[in-house]
Amino acid sequence: MKRLVLVYNPVSGHATFKNKLDWILEAFQKRGFMLLIYRTQRDNAEAFVNFVREAQAEGILVAGGDGTLHEVVNLLLKAGIHLPVAIIGSGTSNDFASYLRINEDLEAYFDCIAAGKTRRVDLGRVGQEYFVNVASAGMMTAIAHEVDARLKNAMGKMAYYLKGLGEIPKFRAMPLTLVADGVEHKMEAFLFVITNSPVVASMKNVSDEAKVDDGKLDFLAVKKCSVAELMKITAELIAGNPVTSKKGVFHIQAEEFTVSAAEEVFSDLDGELGPRLPLHVETVAKALEVYCI
Repeated sequence: MKRLVLVYNPVSGHATFKNKLDWILEAFQKRGFMLLIYRTQRDNAEAFVNFVREAQAEGILVAGGDGTLHEVVNLLLKAGIHLPVAIIGSGTSNDFASYLRINEDLEAYFDCIAAGKTRRVDLGRVGQEYFVNVASAGMMTAIAHEVDARLKNAMGKMAYYLKGLGEIPKFRAMPLTLVADGVEHKMEAFLFVITNSPVVASMKNVSDEAKVDDGKLDFLAVKKCSVAELMKITAELIAGNPVTSKKGVFHIQAEEFTVSAAEEVFSDLDGELGPRLPLHVETVAKALEVYCI
């Protein structure tokens, strides 16, 4: 039988993935696959890497949110393990899986995995850390890390929205200096994202130009504006409309970015706390092979 490593995060989303385990085991067993199950553990990277190597599997099936996918991809690439990755989005945020539309029909997706249907996608890199979908900084990034884990598991995305609504009156812009492929831009912005796909924070079309295999990343910043203008931009995003051409939004594509701020600002990589600015981001073209429909 062919082998896949199934790595799952027991606390992602509403911590309900374990209830699907038997169904998933049956689904792959009837397709001629053996699943070797690994339950994620905090601060135990070496054990996971050793498990994958000893499993001698044909691919990795990741069940969790964007943060779990981020962690697994980094462990694999840093260990020099280049296996195709499948995704079952079961976290609070599943932006990359949503973009690839791989969880809309899981039976069809499992058929694609069994057939070995894959594509190569770009990644972003900050120092030695890769990100799959997005690097960001600013007010909303801070909010994401202030949401209590118990509230997030209980309420999912709504916990972020409720926290964000309460913080809007406190929003203030930060002076930023951006260097994109050697060209400097200065602005005051509430927040910025450097994204691989057009799906960010469950908003499905922030940019109609972003592609995961074009060798570039998209930088979008919400510039200093009135609360009314900020709410208009937010409404467009929630409606699933691209905002790259909207007043108050700065957008540029590039292979490499350096972003610095006049104050201490921490970044976020795929929902995980990242380094302080300045942030140097580069595109790693077609660095990851993923199973997809």
